[in-house]
Amino acid sequence: MKLSILLQKLTCTLLIVIASFFVQCVSAQSFVSSEYPDRITLTISKDPVRTQTVTWRTDSSVLTSKAQVCLDNGTPIQNAAIREIAAATKTLKGKDGRTDLYHHVVFDQLEPAHVYAYRVGDGEHWSEWFQFRTASNDTEPFSFIYLGDAQNDIKSEWSRVIRQSFRQQPDARFIIHAGDLINNANTDTEWGEWHYGAGFIHAMIPVFPTPGNHEQGGRDSLNRPTLDPHWTTQFTLPDNGPEEAVYYVDYQGVRIISLNSQTMGKDPQALDSQAKWLEDVLKNNPMKWTVITLHHPMYTTAKRRESEDMQVKERLKALYDQYGVDLVLQGHDHTYARGKGPNAVAKGPVYMLSVAGPKMYVSDSDRWMDVALEKTQLYQTITVTSGKLVVKAYKASGELFDSFELTK
Repeated sequence: MKLSILLQKLTCTLLIVIASFFVQCVSAQSFVSSEYPDRITLTISKDPVRTQTVTWRTDSSVLTSKAQVCLDNGTPIQNAAIREIAAATKTLKGKDGRTDLYHHVVFDQLEPAHVYAYRVGDGEHWSEWFQFRTASNDTEPFSFIYLGDAQNDIKSEWSRVIRQSFRQQPDARFIIHAGDLINNANTDTEWGEWHYGAGFIHAMIPVFPTPGNHEQGGRDSLNRPTLDPHWTTQFTLPDNGPEEAVYYVDYQGVRIISLNSQTMGKDPQALDSQAKWLEDVLKNNPMKWTVITLHHPMYTTAKRRESEDMQVKERLKALYDQYGVDLVLQGHDHTYARGKGPNAVAKGPVYMLSVAGPKMYVSDSDRWMDVALEKTQLYQTITVTSGKLVVKAYKASGELFDSFELTK
């Protein structure tokens, strides 16, 4: 009898240990790759009228990858209509020692303003078919989404924000992520949460990312900040700027420009090269509207940051004012704010900053902003027409918090 009781106790203890181990494994989800494509992500293309770029991940056993694309007219996909393109592949060895492969394809020779279906794989292990829409050659109205920092609790709390933004604006043409997409550079589990949180959304709506300070993975031989290696493997972005993650895209009457504010703040040469490039891009701009996205805000909402990067801010503001930038989309301060700021000129931009993740700061700076909000996760939709740019900020719950219009 005593032996039976002892065995029961040992069995219960073993079950508790196993259950505890299982819970720990679940809470520390590893997002390990396999032969099946995952992290399928459309990135904004340099020519969104005629091209579209897609990137995806597999494990290192997949030596040859490809993508298939066809016009989607709503009928079942016919083999005769499919075009197949071989993928280019990059290798990424993470801090955990695991090696993953990232593949990308640029779909070209596309028709403007058409819906296409595509899938990615190796011929045996395929993704499902996704859709995307090419831009129009004309200045037709369209909308896009803007999100501030995700950074922390990405899977558990940021996920509902991007999903609610998709519910709000399912026809968005791209999503601007204004830096600090994750918290710790080169941490694959955090990137896994970011991809998991968006689900199929990034496979249907191109991402337009700009880097924050938390995407900087280290220093190069000249002590300049370098991007997380995940950035350059999972985002295949336009190469029309002076450095990685600095680029622009023209989309139906809007020129959208991404800057790397982290390198500008840490490296005088980066500030000089980006500023000169930016002036050229602004000076030779045939688009009616101009939107800039970068991580660090021109005007902070936190007093402790008011003296940061003053040389960067002064140089950029002069260019924004001179060339009539309309809207500047930012992150970093983990609050919401918008306004033209002190010493504003008539054709100067509206500055916005927002936060999509749950990490929050206090808004305690001088009240340069027209509207401000603390301790709230938000997403923004921006609708462009020939004469108006309409901006709406929503709480994570879907409640409209702020809205304004710019007219030309």
